[in-house]
Amino acid sequence: MLHFLVRERKPIDLAPNRAQTLAMSGTTHKNAFMFVLVTVMLNMIGFGLIIPVIPQLLEELTGRTAEEAVVWGGILTTTYALMNFLAGPTLGALSDRFGRRPVLLASIFTLCIDFLIMGFATSLILLFIGRALAGLSSATISTANAYIADVTAPEDRGKAFGMIGAAFGIGFILGPAIGGLLGEIHTRLPFFAAAALSIINFLYGAFVLPESLAPEKRRSFDLARANPFGAFKHFSKLPKVSWFLIAVGTFGFAHVVFPATWSFHGEIRYDWSSGEIGASLAFVGIGAAVVQAGLMGRFIKKFGEVRTALFALSMGTLSLVGFGLASAPWVAYLFIPISSLAGMAGPSVNAIMSQQTPEDAQGELQGAIASVQALGMIIAPIIMTRTLHEFSKETAAINFGGAAFILAAALTALAIIPFWRGVKANRVDLVPLDA
Repeated sequence: MLHFLVRERKPIDLAPNRAQTLAMSGTTHKNAFMFVLVTVMLNMIGFGLIIPVIPQLLEELTGRTAEEAVVWGGILTTTYALMNFLAGPTLGALSDRFGRRPVLLASIFTLCIDFLIMGFATSLILLFIGRALAGLSSATISTANAYIADVTAPEDRGKAFGMIGAAFGIGFILGPAIGGLLGEIHTRLPFFAAAALSIINFLYGAFVLPESLAPEKRRSFDLARANPFGAFKHFSKLPKVSWFLIAVGTFGFAHVVFPATWSFHGEIRYDWSSGEIGASLAFVGIGAAVVQAGLMGRFIKKFGEVRTALFALSMGTLSLVGFGLASAPWVAYLFIPISSLAGMAGPSVNAIMSQQTPEDAQGELQGAIASVQALGMIIAPIIMTRTLHEFSKETAAINFGGAAFILAAALTALAIIPFWRGVKANRVDLVPLDA
């Protein structure tokens, strides 16, 4: 792929006019950074707990088979994404105005309410209300990334964002594995366990989390920019950022195939139980944690953000093709480690964009990224779940359970084009390796 054909002569411009003095002492930086990692990990454990039982819950509430209920799963994910899309830039702008801490705490508390609503849901309407509420307040990750940008130097952000990915991975190891086991006891039990974790997370943050954004670095709240369309308009004028946003959106669209279809795909294609679905997701989490914590920093240090991202996109394409063609579970497991390498794409591109954005707009940038990803998730779950449905139903002209993953592979490969345009817009000096 492209990452084998180029060599970087100099890094992307790191915005030398940016103030390098950070608001907190070195010790406080470390403690705050660790808190954010724990927050993301606990949040992901809570979120991962419920994934293995979503198919069972939808089958219970709709009275339909997995092949039919998967369509409702796509609509449920789209509901979450639509609210996330609308609220992302607003929450990011609020964190630029009032600080990261209050937005993080409000988001974590609202997730607890979401899990309780879903746990007690006796109808699809309540289930949708819970997911809409979670999407409306889902600032945890975007605000956590803005928090990380506050407390790390620009050249260290790729590694720092990789550590956020590692916390994701650890949460994904524990969450689905525990959720799958709890789901074997009762379908609703994982939701109440997730709510309990969210409360613990909230209390931890309320008593431990310091504010990362100094008052003098905050900016006024601008409603014209504090919405997805205003944020897109603002960043569309910045070629150093806009092409990367398109790449992130395309890559995110493709990878919706995992949250939208993995559980249903496992049940339909491999006849997995909730415990087996949880075990497979735990293996995914192990791969993500190893790559993000053990390899991310080394890759960026040795190869730079650009080549790391290109390599990750290539591995993502390869692994998605592998998942699509895997007719047996053990074959799918072989491609999980390769898929884990694709996780380096997001932190690498995020680091590039963060380096090009002023300190008082980091929250806005992360909100815009969240909205771009959410925009894909509004459409992608319906497309991915519908693809799985059409190719796995009994009356399908071609019965091919991996069709959604092949579609995702094509989109991941497509994301390389806008990413490369972003590289060119940043005027990175690239020459052939044999030059």
